[in-house]
Amino acid sequence: MTAPPLTLFHAAPSRSAGVLALLEALGADYRLEVLDLKAGDNLAPGYLALNPMGKVPAVLHEGVLVTEQVALYQYLGELYPEAGLVPAIGDPQRGPFLRWLAFHGACFEPAMVDLAMKRDPAPRGMSPYVDAATVLQTMEAQLAQGDHVLGARLSAVDFLWGSALGWLTAFNLVQPGPATAAYIARMAAHPAVVRARAIDAALMG
Repeated sequence: MTAPPLTLFHAAPSRSAGVLALLEALGADYRLEVLDLKAGDNLAPGYLALNPMGKVPAVLHEGVLVTEQVALYQYLGELYPEAGLVPAIGDPQRGPFLRWLAFHGACFEPAMVDLAMKRDPAPRGMSPYVDAATVLQTMEAQLAQGDHVLGARLSAVDFLWGSALGWLTAFNLVQPGPATAAYIARMAAHPAVVRARAIDAALMG
Protein backbone atom coordinates (compact mmCIF):
# COMPACT_ATOMS: atom_id res chain seq x y z
CA MET A 1 0.00 0.00 0.00
CA THR A 2 1.40 3.40 -1.00
CA ALA A 3 1.87 5.90 1.84
CA PRO A 4 0.00 9.21 1.56
CA PRO A 5 2.16 11.93 -0.03
CA LEU A 6 1.34 14.42 2.72
CA THR A 7 2.18 14.24 6.42
CA LEU A 8 0.78 16.63 9.03
CA PHE A 9 2.85 16.98 12.17
CA HIS A 10 0.10 17.45 14.67
CA ALA A 11 -0.55 17.74 18.39
CA ALA A 12 -3.84 17.56 20.20
CA PRO A 13 -4.78 20.08 21.39
CA SER A 14 -2.80 22.74 19.54
CA ARG A 15 -2.87 25.29 16.71
CA SER A 16 -2.68 22.45 14.22
CA ALA A 17 -6.35 21.57 14.88
CA GLY A 18 -7.46 24.02 12.20
CA VAL A 19 -5.10 22.53 9.63
CA LEU A 20 -6.43 19.07 10.44
CA ALA A 21 -9.96 20.37 9.84
CA LEU A 22 -8.87 21.93 6.55
CA LEU A 23 -7.37 18.63 5.38
CA GLU A 24 -10.66 16.94 6.19
CA ALA A 25 -12.57 19.61 4.26
CA LEU A 26 -10.27 19.20 1.27
CA GLY A 27 -10.67 15.42 1.23
CA ALA A 28 -6.89 15.28 1.32
CA ASP A 29 -4.86 12.08 1.30
CA TYR A 30 -2.74 12.55 4.42
CA ARG A 31 -1.24 10.85 7.42
CA LEU A 32 -0.75 12.20 10.92
CA GLU A 33 2.56 12.27 12.74
CA VAL A 34 1.34 12.94 16.28
CA LEU A 35 3.61 14.82 18.68
CA ASP A 36 3.08 14.94 22.44
CA LEU A 37 3.94 18.52 23.36
CA LYS A 38 3.86 17.82 27.09
CA ALA A 39 6.39 15.04 26.61
CA GLY A 40 8.58 17.37 24.55
CA ASP A 41 8.29 15.43 21.29
CA ASN A 42 8.45 18.72 19.39
CA LEU A 43 11.85 19.45 20.95
CA ALA A 44 13.37 16.06 20.16
CA PRO A 45 16.47 16.25 17.93
CA GLY A 46 14.74 14.46 15.06
CA TYR A 47 11.89 16.95 14.88
CA LEU A 48 14.13 19.98 15.44
CA ALA A 49 16.27 18.81 12.53
CA LEU A 50 13.13 18.96 10.41
CA ASN A 51 11.62 22.11 11.92
CA PRO A 52 14.08 24.11 14.06
CA MET A 53 11.22 26.16 15.54
CA GLY A 54 9.89 23.02 17.20
CA LYS A 55 6.30 24.02 16.48
CA VAL A 56 3.19 22.53 14.97
CA PRO A 57 1.53 22.55 12.53
CA ALA A 58 4.03 21.53 9.93
CA VAL A 59 3.42 19.64 6.70
CA LEU A 60 5.82 17.49 4.75
CA HIS A 61 4.64 17.07 1.18
CA GLU A 62 6.70 15.01 -1.24
CA GLY A 63 9.91 16.00 0.54
CA VAL A 64 9.00 19.69 0.90
CA LEU A 65 8.47 21.10 4.39
CA VAL A 66 5.85 23.82 4.84
CA THR A 67 5.42 25.59 8.18
CA GLU A 68 3.63 28.72 9.45
CA GLN A 69 -0.13 28.68 9.58
CA VAL A 70 -0.86 31.33 6.97
CA ALA A 71 1.39 29.55 4.46
CA LEU A 72 -0.19 26.18 5.20
CA TYR A 73 -3.78 27.27 4.62
CA GLN A 74 -2.90 28.77 1.25
CA TYR A 75 -0.57 25.93 0.21
CA LEU A 76 -2.96 23.13 1.11
CA GLY A 77 -5.99 24.87 -0.37
CA GLU A 78 -4.16 25.40 -3.65
CA LEU A 79 -2.97 21.79 -3.60
CA TYR A 80 -6.61 20.72 -3.92
CA PRO A 81 -8.12 23.34 -6.25
CA GLU A 82 -11.13 21.14 -6.98
CA ALA A 83 -12.34 21.81 -3.42
CA GLY A 84 -12.73 25.50 -4.29
CA LEU A 85 -11.45 26.75 -0.93
CA VAL A 86 -8.84 29.19 -2.26
CA PRO A 87 -9.82 31.93 -4.74
CA ALA A 88 -7.65 31.61 -7.84
CA ILE A 89 -5.53 34.40 -9.29
CA GLY A 90 -7.93 36.71 -11.13
CA ASP A 91 -10.81 35.95 -8.75
CA PRO A 92 -12.05 39.22 -7.15
CA GLN A 93 -11.88 37.55 -3.74
CA ARG A 94 -8.23 36.53 -4.12
CA GLY A 95 -7.03 39.79 -2.56
CA PRO A 96 -9.42 39.65 0.43
CA PHE A 97 -8.49 35.99 0.98
CA LEU A 98 -4.79 36.87 1.18
CA ARG A 99 -5.57 39.91 3.31
CA TRP A 100 -7.32 37.93 6.02
CA LEU A 101 -4.66 35.22 5.99
CA ALA A 102 -1.95 37.84 6.49
CA PHE A 103 -4.02 39.72 9.09
CA HIS A 104 -4.07 36.61 11.25
CA GLY A 105 -0.29 36.22 11.32
CA ALA A 106 0.72 39.87 11.24
CA CYS A 107 -1.87 41.36 13.59
CA PHE A 108 -4.12 38.85 15.33
CA GLU A 109 -1.54 36.42 16.73
CA PRO A 110 0.85 39.03 18.18
CA ALA A 111 -2.08 41.03 19.57
CA MET A 112 -3.59 38.00 21.29
CA VAL A 113 -0.26 36.89 22.73
CA ASP A 114 0.30 40.35 24.19
CA LEU A 115 -3.27 40.36 25.51
CA ALA A 116 -2.83 36.96 27.17
CA MET A 117 0.49 38.02 28.67
CA LYS A 118 -1.02 41.32 29.84
CA ARG A 119 1.57 43.28 27.89
CA ASP A 120 0.93 46.71 26.43
CA PRO A 121 1.34 47.01 22.66
CA ALA A 122 4.28 48.90 21.24
CA PRO A 123 3.71 52.59 20.41
CA ARG A 124 1.34 52.94 17.45
CA GLY A 125 4.15 53.88 15.06
CA MET A 126 5.96 50.62 15.83
CA SER A 127 3.13 48.19 16.55
CA PRO A 128 2.12 45.86 13.70
CA TYR A 129 -1.42 45.64 15.06
CA VAL A 130 -2.22 48.97 16.86
CA ASP A 131 -3.98 47.31 19.82
CA ALA A 132 -5.95 44.15 20.60
CA ALA A 133 -9.30 45.93 20.78
CA THR A 134 -8.84 47.32 17.25
CA VAL A 135 -7.92 43.86 15.93
CA LEU A 136 -11.02 42.27 17.45
CA GLN A 137 -13.27 45.12 16.30
CA THR A 138 -11.90 44.76 12.78
CA MET A 139 -12.79 41.06 12.72
CA GLU A 140 -16.21 41.66 14.23
CA ALA A 141 -16.98 44.20 11.50
CA GLN A 142 -15.83 41.81 8.79
CA LEU A 143 -17.79 38.86 10.15
CA ALA A 144 -20.93 40.97 10.39
CA GLN A 145 -20.95 41.12 6.56
CA GLY A 146 -21.78 37.45 5.98
CA ASP A 147 -21.57 33.90 7.23
CA HIS A 148 -17.85 33.60 6.44
CA VAL A 149 -14.72 35.73 6.40
CA LEU A 150 -15.24 36.35 2.68
CA GLY A 151 -18.95 36.96 3.13
CA ALA A 152 -21.16 34.25 1.65
CA ARG A 153 -18.22 32.16 0.45
CA LEU A 154 -16.55 29.49 2.58
CA SER A 155 -12.78 29.40 2.08
CA ALA A 156 -9.67 27.88 3.63
CA VAL A 157 -9.21 30.98 5.75
CA ASP A 158 -12.37 30.11 7.69
CA PHE A 159 -10.75 27.00 9.13
CA LEU A 160 -7.93 29.21 10.43
CA TRP A 161 -10.16 31.90 11.92
CA GLY A 162 -12.80 29.52 13.21
CA SER A 163 -10.18 27.54 15.10
CA ALA A 164 -8.30 30.58 16.43
CA LEU A 165 -11.37 32.50 17.60
CA GLY A 166 -12.87 29.34 19.08
CA TRP A 167 -9.76 28.71 21.17
CA LEU A 168 -9.64 32.25 22.52
CA THR A 169 -13.26 32.27 23.60
CA ALA A 170 -13.05 28.76 25.07
CA PHE A 171 -10.29 29.98 27.35
CA ASN A 172 -12.11 33.25 28.08
CA LEU A 173 -9.27 35.35 26.70
CA VAL A 174 -11.75 37.46 24.71
CA GLN A 175 -15.46 38.15 24.83
CA PRO A 176 -16.65 37.88 21.22
CA GLY A 177 -19.11 40.29 19.68
CA PRO A 178 -22.38 38.88 18.32
CA ALA A 179 -21.12 38.38 14.76
CA THR A 180 -17.95 36.69 15.98
CA ALA A 181 -19.84 34.43 18.39
CA ALA A 182 -22.24 33.34 15.64
CA TYR A 183 -19.31 32.68 13.30
CA ILE A 184 -17.53 30.54 15.89
CA ALA A 185 -20.67 28.44 16.33
CA ARG A 186 -21.12 28.02 12.54
CA MET A 187 -17.55 26.87 12.03
CA ALA A 188 -17.66 24.53 15.04
CA ALA A 189 -20.63 22.79 13.41
CA HIS A 190 -18.94 22.35 10.00
CA PRO A 191 -18.67 18.61 9.22
CA ALA A 192 -14.90 18.78 8.62
CA VAL A 193 -14.38 20.53 11.96
CA VAL A 194 -16.56 17.94 13.69
CA ARG A 195 -14.49 15.13 12.13
CA ALA A 196 -11.22 16.78 13.15
CA ARG A 197 -12.51 17.28 16.68
CA ALA A 198 -13.37 13.56 16.86
CA ILE A 199 -9.86 12.67 15.69
CA ASP A 200 -8.37 14.88 18.40
CA ALA A 201 -10.70 13.45 21.03
CA ALA A 202 -9.52 9.95 20.13
CA LEU A 203 -5.88 11.05 20.32
CA MET A 204 -6.37 12.69 23.70
CA GLY A 205 -8.53 9.83 25.00
